[in-house]
This record gives sequence, C-alpha cells and structure tokens, in this order.
Amino acid sequence: MRATDSAFPSSPCRVITFGTFDVLHLGHLRLLERASRLGDELIVGVSTDALNYSKKHRYPIYGEKDRATLIAGIRCVSEVFMEESLDLKRDYIVRHRADVLVMGDDWQGRFDFCRDLCEVVYLARTPSISTTEIIEVIRKG
Repeated sequence: MRATDSAFPSSPCRVITFGTFDVLHLGHLRLLERASRLGDELIVGVSTDALNYSKKHRYPIYGEKDRATLIAGIRCVSEVFMEESLDLKRDYIVRHRADVLVMGDDWQGRFDFCRDLCEVVYLARTPSISTTEIIEVIRKG
C-alpha cells in the first residue's frame, strides 16, 4: 500500500480491473478512465476466450489478442495481462501488487472477499450501454 510517512517516498498506487472488453464501447472507456484516476497505474486483466466461453457459453466476437491490443492502446492503461480464471482474482491482485480493485457496480459486493488484500471499489456503469445489447442489435440487423 501507499506509504503515509512523508520521510519515505510513496510508491505508486496500482489499480487493477478485469473484463472481457468485447465490442469495445464508450462504457468500457469511461470505466477505465475513472478507474485510472484512482491511482497512478492501471493494470487490466482481459478475460481469455476460454474463460469467456466457460462463463457465457459463447466466444467473444473479437479474439483475446485483439481485445488485449485494443485495451493496451488506451492512454490511461499502464499494463494488460490475460485473465485465465475467475478463481485467481486474489492471485492476480497479489502478483500485480494492486492497491485498489475496481469493478463495475453490476458486481457490487461480489469481490469484497479481496478487501484484506486491497481497497475494493465498485463504479457505476454507463447508463444504457451494454455489450450484450449491442451484439443483439447487430445480430438482428
């Protein structure tokens, strides 16, 4: 965590978040920008294709490498890694030395089990924007 004693230089506050980021949209960008303002560095775990299939029984529209490349290209993102398992959240927090975990408020309370490792913050989603709804509109034409 960030040092509070002014005799020591404070270490950067590292923020971590996770997501699929399929069909990248304004809601994703706003979440990442707000998360980045909570610290000095923003680390993003992009869910692998296999993880998405296990969660949603469908593969993302864009492959994991393309999604990771898109996220890495966003100015406020410092680092990107592949999230391979939902069960490894605590390991990812420790491995990336995160001080703050940020998730969308649709996950409210579901990551409180990480509060002994870092601060947990749930940010409000951008109203009226949903990847699932965007994909359905595209499919229906």
